[in-house]
Amino acid sequence: MKRILIVDDDPETCEFLTELLSVPDWSVHAALSAERALELLEREDFDCAIVDLNLNEPRTGLDILKAFKERSPRTEVILITGFGTLEAAVEALRRGAFDFISKPFKVEDVLQTVRRALSPREPISDDASLEHLLKAYENSGLIGRTPQMIELYKEIARVAPMSTTVLIVGESGTGKELIARAIHAHSPRAHGPFVAINCGALTETLLEAELFGHVRGSFTGAVADKKGLFEEAHGGTIFLDEISETTPALQVKLLRVLQEGEIKRVGEARTRRVDVRVIAATNRDLEAEVKTRRFREDLYYRLSVVTLRVPPLRERREDIPLLATHFLRRALQQTGRALAFSPAALALLMTYTWPGNVRELENSIEYAVIHARGGLITPEDLPEKIRAAVPSLRRGRTSTTLEATLFQDLPSLDELERRYLLYVLDVVNGNRSRAAEILGIDRRTLYRMVERFGISLERTNADS
Repeated sequence: MKRILIVDDDPETCEFLTELLSVPDWSVHAALSAERALELLEREDFDCAIVDLNLNEPRTGLDILKAFKERSPRTEVILITGFGTLEAAVEALRRGAFDFISKPFKVEDVLQTVRRALSPREPISDDASLEHLLKAYENSGLIGRTPQMIELYKEIARVAPMSTTVLIVGESGTGKELIARAIHAHSPRAHGPFVAINCGALTETLLEAELFGHVRGSFTGAVADKKGLFEEAHGGTIFLDEISETTPALQVKLLRVLQEGEIKRVGEARTRRVDVRVIAATNRDLEAEVKTRRFREDLYYRLSVVTLRVPPLRERREDIPLLATHFLRRALQQTGRALAFSPAALALLMTYTWPGNVRELENSIEYAVIHARGGLITPEDLPEKIRAAVPSLRRGRTSTTLEATLFQDLPSLDELERRYLLYVLDVVNGNRSRAAEILGIDRRTLYRMVERFGISLERTNADS
């Protein structure tokens, strides 16, 4: 019989997880406080503990994790929280947590994680390496706490200490260079250079000279010897953005660098050794490019030892308010103004499809700050292409009432329910008890709703 302990200050979360995990051969126990959890730890053995990171008391889930590691090292500890950040993920793994899952969690994800925790496993990370990751976190710049981003954070934590090549795949504007910089900043090469180049911005000849360098007289305009970017990145990381834009001839030379660790400057016969980690990125499907022979298969497999997929913004809409607030705060630092988003403007940001992803969102917030006339950013202050996505705004009816926010583009009943839930959560600042009261439902039903719509709940006060 496997014994599982749930530690969460929310009785309904404890009850929900107890019901979920009450299966044959599993015995589930719950503690509503750190004190109770430590009491149970003193006199009972557990195979797995599921612990809320943000308990409503001075001691946190990390304190409970530490106690388990000291008194019961064999117990696998899974941390859960509504505040998903790279820092939290790295810190949880560094201190010995088995895994880290974010709220609202999906039923199948919880079950799969617990099953893995109760099965024999190999350690996923080196403790010293993760300590290094944590120290360099502040420079990562990554924002988001949806399950997709939490998984991405954990993949960064796993791959950063290694020297392996990484391929980052994602649409334009998703932040692929930020991911590359985070990997570098959390790696043993963090004190070395990080050199980035857009492979689609230069012709083949110029790109080759930029990457590998050249000697004097090797081509018109080469008036002196020059180091290439691979040499500049020696001891550090080179980021090859839009790698799919390289020509087959240049791909052969890139393959040699990856295989042999050697480069040749343009016009030079001798080779030079370089110690460089290569991170590449593309917004294309490289497997499809390989099949059509536009990209070398051998180079693809060299680059994609580890592949990280960055989700587009439309697939993590719950991060939009967090990102928008971050960009607003940054834009306001230059103006000295005080601005906030109206509920209607925030609803519009959540509705838009964001073909330009995070980069487009950042630019739109800067535009709104410039055009806002009062203390609130309203739909009228957003770029026209965003307003054009809503029929009533295209026709010039720019009411910011709740009715306009919910009904202006004649949504389906399911979408209407999602919008109203988001509106209520925004009005009550994420207070779950108050939101459930307004909606006329219990908190368990609220949890099911946010899980169904993929909405993140944020703990904002003691009654949340």
